[in-house]
Amino acid sequence: MTTVFLVLGVVGVLLLALFTFVDDHLGGIFDALGGGDWFSGASLSGFLGALGFGGLLVLSWTGSVTLAWVAGAGLGLGLGALVAWAMFRLRHTQDGGAPTTASLLGQEGTVVTAIPADGFGEVKLLHGGHLVKLSARANLPITPGQPVTVIDVLSPTAVRVAQLYQ
Repeated sequence: MTTVFLVLGVVGVLLLALFTFVDDHLGGIFDALGGGDWFSGASLSGFLGALGFGGLLVLSWTGSVTLAWVAGAGLGLGLGALVAWAMFRLRHTQDGGAPTTASLLGQEGTVVTAIPADGFGEVKLLHGGHLVKLSARANLPITPGQPVTVIDVLSPTAVRVAQLYQ
């Protein structure tokens, strides 16, 4: 019975490694099984790992196979539910998601390299909690140090800005 618990635990760890690297490509499998946002590769691997290693630990302490299965299943369900809840919270966060280019609109920044009327300069701004430097165009020339706001996103690395007047 020790081998069964050990194999379950190892399978859980291997699945965790697999889903860490390829979850984006396999995520639809769990949607097809009806799990929606709650059932994922991470929660399955957490369940199997806790079932296997928790059951093995209880078996080594007590020698009771029945108690080992019950305790392993309880630990597996607990860890699986905790992982599912954490993944659900991460996927549905309001302001901690990955920044997108659309979220650049309205952001304020500062001109770093002069923006000529017919070319690109550079601006720096805070985006998703990170200071980023982007290529920038403007309708009028803007000198370095001037505050600007993003009025259009031209590409993932370029924006159109307008000078802020204070």
